[in-house]
Amino acid sequence: MIKRARIAIDLGNRNIKTVNTVFTTGIAVSDIMPGRGTTYLEYDGRYYLPSNRRMPYQRDKTKDVRFYALTLMGIAKELERNRNVEKGDIIQVQLPIGIPPKHFAELYEKYEKYFRGNGEMIHFNYNQQDYNILIEDVRAFPQDYAAIMLQFQMIRQYPRAVGVDIGGFTTDYLMFRTGDVDMEFCDSMETGVISLYNHVIARLRADYDLLLEETDIDSIIRGKIEFYDGKIVQTVLQEAQAYVTDILSSLRERGIDPKSTFLIFLGGGSILLKPLIEKTGMLNRYLFIEDIHANAKGYDYLYQQEA
Repeated sequence: MIKRARIAIDLGNRNIKTVNTVFTTGIAVSDIMPGRGTTYLEYDGRYYLPSNRRMPYQRDKTKDVRFYALTLMGIAKELERNRNVEKGDIIQVQLPIGIPPKHFAELYEKYEKYFRGNGEMIHFNYNQQDYNILIEDVRAFPQDYAAIMLQFQMIRQYPRAVGVDIGGFTTDYLMFRTGDVDMEFCDSMETGVISLYNHVIARLRADYDLLLEETDIDSIIRGKIEFYDGKIVQTVLQEAQAYVTDILSSLRERGIDPKSTFLIFLGGGSILLKPLIEKTGMLNRYLFIEDIHANAKGYDYLYQQEA
């Protein structure tokens, strides 16, 4: 039976998010079928295995087929949850996706064409389940703008509101004036949490000959410190506090004063660093959108509005 599904996907540098799922932007590729019990995607004669080791940053995600495979994984994860989808169905997929605001004008047509493909049926297997899909429509939207539009009734009250998305590789910001976007105050700074990880890992290696993984740093920032030496915990927290102070100072250098502007923080990095951001004392009025799926939900919302 032919059925239709709208599946919004947020292709982050650190995590892939759909409306209901989240998984690491990491994937291994093999020409050999993995062993029994292994989760994998089989597509176009190759096998793609989810990995906790994230991929290097890529500004243009159409240049690496692994992002296409990750998109198929995201689609499959949502179809797994859809009780209306049955074995043998052909699914016509509407695919809302996102691009950082600074790069939106340059890349949106390229993204839409790439992920739409040539209109042919796509056959793949994920988690031992066969899927037959047709991507009938792809619509790209600016990141941050999409998530913040879910808060439109609130932000339209403020003369100036700025969305600050601390992601994996970039920190994106976008200005709104009484609810209308102002693209003159929009940029993507290469100061995402990956830069914090790299700095902390390099310092600990130099000072203590110690190797930490990104998950260790996350654990310490979240307060799970019982597994780490006190001096390691102190170093990580010092670096993280300096990092968030630098981000807020960078905004001020760009004409956005955190004390006079309503700031809306979103993204996985903002959620992780929320206590440290609040601790700076540099904020006045602000909001944290603590839903890591907010951008994907925003793409879905904007797609419905345009449709």
